[in-house]
Amino acid sequence: MSQEYIAGSCNIGTGEIRRRQVVALAGAAISLTSIVGLISTDAAKSARFSLFIPLMVFAIGFIQSRKKFCLAYGFMGTFNFGKLGQISRVSDPIAKKADRKTALTILAQSTALALGLTLATLVLPL
Repeated sequence: MSQEYIAGSCNIGTGEIRRRQVVALAGAAISLTSIVGLISTDAAKSARFSLFIPLMVFAIGFIQSRKKFCLAYGFMGTFNFGKLGQISRVSDPIAKKADRKTALTILAQSTALALGLTLATLVLPL
């Protein structure tokens, strides 16, 4: 596992990755609890669109942890491989541009994953 900043590829270390894994698990737990609640209360199928938000939380946490890249840090031009919350600035404008491109890619991937999972819940025969 890389423990150094690589523009457009890696901007978080082990502690930050763990934090994103916890976010992904929280998003998954909230999503599962919500779908069970919607199904058990016989809510309208259209209510399942509300799952998009917790699924988006799951997707962003999951993809960031897998890619070892923080979406927000990428947009802000920062990185962290030290203690949690101890961020450093990216000074190279080319590196910042690469980070923003990766952040946009992660945002698009997360949106697609959350939307796909949301739509999958709509077609469930439950």
